[in-house]
Amino acid sequence: MNDILEFTAEERQQALTLYSEVREKIASSLEAGDEAMLRRQLFETMEQQQLHRDAFGLNPIVCSLQTAQLVIDEIGLRRDAVLAVMLRPCVDAGCVSTDEVGTHYGPTVARILHGLQRIKELYSKEAVAENEQLLRSQGENFRNLLLSFAEDMRVILIMIADRVNLMRQIRDTANDEARREVSQEAAYLYAPLAHKLGLYKLKSELEDLSLKYMEHDAYYHIKEKLNATKQTRDAYISRFIGPIEEKLKAEGLTFHMKGRTKSIHSIWQKMKKQKCDFEGVYDLFAIRIIIDCPKEKEKQQCWQTFAIITDMYTSNPKRMRDWLSVPKSNGYESLHITVLGPEQKWVEVQIRTERMDEVAERGVAAHWRYKGVKSAEGGMDEWLAGVRQMLENADDGLKAMDQFKMELQDEEVYVFTPKGDLMRFPHGATVLDMAYHIHSKLGNVCTGARINNKVVTFRQELHSGDMVEILTSSGQRPKQEWLSIVKTNRAKSKIKLALKETQQKDALLVKEMLERKLRNRKIEQEESVMMRTIKKLGYKEASDFYRDLADEVLDTNTVIDKYVEVQQADRGTAVTTAATRSAEEFVLESTPMATINMPASDDVLVIDKNLKGIDYQLARCCNPIYGDDVFGFVTVNGGIRIHRTDCPNAPEMRRRFGYRVVRAKWSGKGSSQYSITLRVIGNDDLGIVNNLTSIISKDEKLVLRSINIDSNDGLFRGNLVVMINDNTRLEALIKKLRTVKGVKQVERI
Repeated sequence: MNDILEFTAEERQQALTLYSEVREKIASSLEAGDEAMLRRQLFETMEQQQLHRDAFGLNPIVCSLQTAQLVIDEIGLRRDAVLAVMLRPCVDAGCVSTDEVGTHYGPTVARILHGLQRIKELYSKEAVAENEQLLRSQGENFRNLLLSFAEDMRVILIMIADRVNLMRQIRDTANDEARREVSQEAAYLYAPLAHKLGLYKLKSELEDLSLKYMEHDAYYHIKEKLNATKQTRDAYISRFIGPIEEKLKAEGLTFHMKGRTKSIHSIWQKMKKQKCDFEGVYDLFAIRIIIDCPKEKEKQQCWQTFAIITDMYTSNPKRMRDWLSVPKSNGYESLHITVLGPEQKWVEVQIRTERMDEVAERGVAAHWRYKGVKSAEGGMDEWLAGVRQMLENADDGLKAMDQFKMELQDEEVYVFTPKGDLMRFPHGATVLDMAYHIHSKLGNVCTGARINNKVVTFRQELHSGDMVEILTSSGQRPKQEWLSIVKTNRAKSKIKLALKETQQKDALLVKEMLERKLRNRKIEQEESVMMRTIKKLGYKEASDFYRDLADEVLDTNTVIDKYVEVQQADRGTAVTTAATRSAEEFVLESTPMATINMPASDDVLVIDKNLKGIDYQLARCCNPIYGDDVFGFVTVNGGIRIHRTDCPNAPEMRRRFGYRVVRAKWSGKGSSQYSITLRVIGNDDLGIVNNLTSIISKDEKLVLRSINIDSNDGLFRGNLVVMINDNTRLEALIKKLRTVKGVKQVERI
């Protein structure tokens, strides 16, 4: 909205009340002069009438004070962060600059405000309505949003609180489109981020409100069901925790217990995943036992509580989660067990201490203490550093967002080195990820691993509890396809760096080789001529040209011919003959046989009921041959194309164009030759290709047209193109090829 904001009497009173409450909560952390200066700037901004309402008609001063309350109550931040939140509308209105804020309140407040200003600039751009463009826009926004915490992590914590407050305030807005966009961002971007940072309460609220605004009926259906069953649920919780309380008190433990109902969003996700109704979700609530004890006795008393409960109730070992021995990367510590309670109902029990509960409720923010920022525990620093590196190197915001979402997997994998060191990886990480995590040099020469004394390839996914020993080879070097094998950003960035270095070395070697060949051919070398040759061959960058030469995509002799042509054109002499080549540089290539559309007359195809002699073509999508079960398909041009009945396109043709399908069957002798392609996969053993080709060459009625083999990771994959008479001979050939030692798979394509 562009209208100048005029405070209503209600808004003015609300702002004054909120200001008093916030001031009282942070009074102990304020410095001399803070309160008087802050009050003056806020009220001057209110009186100068330079503020504007947002797209929902909300008052920015009131919103900033509401966010400040959230930042204090739910996240636990104090002076610097709260002052930045409260001064934000003043800076937005131009009543005070970030430099002035730095002078009066210190550099930390100014740094946080600068980060918040960067976020404002992102969201001041006009929103894009198209879904794909909107998603890409969100990706760029999200990338820049996360990059802003390179200045101060508290910027992200404030933005999460700000989004929670906004979601609370837009319940009755008439701007449905804007509310939906805000809800999508809350669910897709902010809730996963809040989860990763351990802000579980705010994460649940963001998810619930997003569901409420985007899937109204589902939200209220579950809410009504929860309200209807609340009395029964509370009574059951009381019956369940009563005996446990008696046992724990008898053991002398100091604790308190509470029941926690799953969030509406969580219940909805379970209903969708399990494809059941509300009544089918059995674990609607969890019991939380919070122990009050010194830090040195935390593990002892948590496991003691665990033993008491599992003695009383049967536990489900598959649903046991031990984040006490190995905390999550965001510092979360707790024991989770699911036991069979009264009336044969499964109940989840969470066991933690007061300190652990504070971290669980406030996440990484629990490490902030009034002034300054302490290093986050549980690997958070390492995680943040990895995300920063990924974002700064990303060329595309959407890809960066996808990468980040991958890092937010709930499951984490814990593996051991041969020395017993514990390492944590995201779900889906591979042996190659672990090798690069240890050291880039180890990753570059990794060939596989020995996991629990079993040798595996570097593509093998890691699983919790694995003992992993990395295997290497001095002849190994990184390849482009490794980028699709690894899952962590750390490994991806190291592979890209290694590939870049390898390409530079290869380019130098290829350049030397090209210069040597020019000297051998007695051709004068000129750098300017070579650069024009590279341009003539269609390359904008010399690095791309030398890379293709190194990869043998470009033939050296082709380059030399073009070089001579450019050189002679420069000197005004015509090229009369091709440059002389040595005999060993010639390669004999067989002339490919013509594609067969119509078989010889010995092979007869009967179409429909009893029609013969009709023109037809054999479909290239499935390449039918004599003896195959086939059918005809009338094309738009009126011709008939013959397909195998197991053609991958057959179901769709029958479904959409059943009226154009005609019956067909083979008749005659089957003496024509047909081209078929076989895919062969096997171990890359010495002589295996010769064994395959010798089987074909021994059969006089078979002709091998071409063979294309690609070897990788100790396996070979190849395509054999063979001319053959009928499918009976084809089946016999496939059986023979399968008997070759090392062959794992032979199939017709």
